[in-house]
This record gives sequence, C-alpha cells and structure tokens, in this order.
Amino acid sequence: MVALESIALFRNLGRDELQSLRTIAQERQVAAGGEIFREGDPGDGVFFVKDGLVEISSLVGAGARRVFSQLGPGEIFGEMAVIEHRPRSATATALAVTEVYFLPRGEMLSFIQRSPAVAFNLLQHISHRLREFNQVYLREVIQAERLAVVGNFARSIVHDLKNPLSIISLSAEMFDRPDLRPEARTQTQRRIRRQVERISDMVSDILIFTEGKRTNVEVKPTSYHSFVLNLMADLRAETELKDVRIELQNEPPAMLVPFDPRRVSRVFHNLIHNATDMMPDGGTVFLRFQCTEKEIITEIEDTGPGIAPEIADKLFEVFATFGKSHGTGLGLSICKKIIEDHRGRIWARNEPGRGAVFAFALPLP
Repeated sequence: MVALESIALFRNLGRDELQSLRTIAQERQVAAGGEIFREGDPGDGVFFVKDGLVEISSLVGAGARRVFSQLGPGEIFGEMAVIEHRPRSATATALAVTEVYFLPRGEMLSFIQRSPAVAFNLLQHISHRLREFNQVYLREVIQAERLAVVGNFARSIVHDLKNPLSIISLSAEMFDRPDLRPEARTQTQRRIRRQVERISDMVSDILIFTEGKRTNVEVKPTSYHSFVLNLMADLRAETELKDVRIELQNEPPAMLVPFDPRRVSRVFHNLIHNATDMMPDGGTVFLRFQCTEKEIITEIEDTGPGIAPEIADKLFEVFATFGKSHGTGLGLSICKKIIEDHRGRIWARNEPGRGAVFAFALPLP
C-alpha cells in the first residue's frame, strides 16, 4: 500500500503542497475484475494505484483486446486526461481488489499551475511512457515485417518449384506407359533428372542470395550457341503448359563465352517464367542475341501488357511485384545477383505498342 506522498510524482512536495493535494484526492476501491474506466469514457481525471493491480487494455482490430501494461502501487494511469480533455483511449481494469487515488482533472490542473515541480515530473513521466509505447510498437512492426518477409519468401519458393515439379509429374506419367519407345523413355528419364538438378540448383541459388554477398562464380568457356539451344528444349516444355510459344529471332552466337551454365540457365528460366506469368491467356516469347566487342547481349521480349509504371523503377528489388496473384519479384532479384556475380549487367524496358523486354549482358574475355 502506497501513501499519496510516497508516489514519485509528489515525493518532493512541501508540507503545504501535500496538504493541498490531500484535499483534492479521492480514494476509491474497485473489486477484482471491475472496470475503473472504459474506453470512450470522459477523461475526467487522473488515477494512482494505492494498492492492488491495474491492467490497461484497448480494442484493436475486429474486437480483439490488446493489453498494453499492468500497473502496481504508486503508478499513474489515465494521465492524458490532464493534458487533453478527450474520451479515454483505453480501458483500466482491476486484476485484484484495488484501491486508487483519483484526482479530478480541474483540481489537478489548478494544482499543477501552483506547483512547477509537479508539472515537470508529470511531463517527464508522460515522455517516458510514450517512449516505452514507441519501443513496443517498433518491436511489433519489426516482427510483423519479418513474418511478412518470411511469408513472401516462402510463396516465391513454392511458385518457383511448381514448374519443375509439374514437368517431373508429367514425365513420370509418360515414363510409366508400357507402349513408350525406348528412345522416348530415355529422353523422359533425362528430362526428370534435369528437373531434379534444377530444383537443387534453385535451392542453392536461394541460399547464395540470402547470404547477401558476391559469390565466386565458377566460369568456364562454353559455346553460347549450344548452351541456348540445349536449354530451349526444357524451356519450351514448360511454356507449352501455359500456351506460350518461344521463338528465336536469330541464332545464338557460335562463340565461347566464360560463364557458369548452371546459374545462367536460372536467369533464362526466371525471365521466361516471369514473361509467361504476365500472359495468362497465352502468347509468345521472343529471344534475340547481339554481340559487341566487349559483351554478348541476350534480349527476352514477351507479348504481354508491358512493365507497369508503378513497378518500373524497382523491378529488381527483393519482393517487388505488381499485377500477379503469386510471385514476389525474388526471381528477378536472383537474376540480378547472378548476372552481377558474372560482372555483367541486367536491365528492362517497354517497347511502344509491344510487351516488356528484359535484357542481360555477359562480358567477353
């Protein structure tokens, strides 16, 4: 049990000031579970806990009640009523049989005007409590953002895995057919193996991406012509499931380029899947190639609606997405990291009257 003069706010008051305080303070007793005031009640004064325990809570969302704090003897609550004469923003409930001091707003304001020490102590207390609430709020916002990032990340991974899993499923059904020719069975088996390797590569790339640092790329001179043509078989098998056709507008350059075929194939998969996502009713993806003295450029264009202005300046940011029911933009972020790890560059643009164009350049020796 705390005497009025022992409360921190009044601890340094003189004898006359304490006597004046006792004349305006009212003592009240509240049964366990009883409400001291309810959210929306008039802010008619300030309370101090003399004995017992008080819970401060408020309604948030769809009727859910959120507990902000629990206050024991000597602590103040309802203090905002002294500053602003507005309805209560929270509910105060006695968790046990509780005794409180109540100081009506008018009398408390007059007392503060006569006692600068009390005014300063009250200001310090309110500042401290607001700081505590801000810290709690920031912790909750950070936690919510972390959970949202995890959710987005999980949805992106599931989306990326659906395509190879669909091919594995269809290939497995074909492989079990008794009338399948031996060469077709071998081809189907090879396709399943490639998709399993692709899933493994996806997981590795995601782990590399989350490390947030440049990765040493194991490059080797590879025929870009053979690489692209071999990759087309798998890409067309996937895009045909979505009524999308891939068309090479010119032949890939028949030259040796230093790159990691496994990781660059992920760039092709991600960019073409991104294009097919924007063409739910089918369409065409065009591939074209260009060589300069310093680099080899690959362009991938679709017949979709183009890049939305709302997302154009943050296409390659993590989780940036627009106009899709699934996907988070993680695929484009991984593309950017892979190309930059190769010391290359990647960009995108809209063609007037046409779809989106994504392009990347790999440096020549």
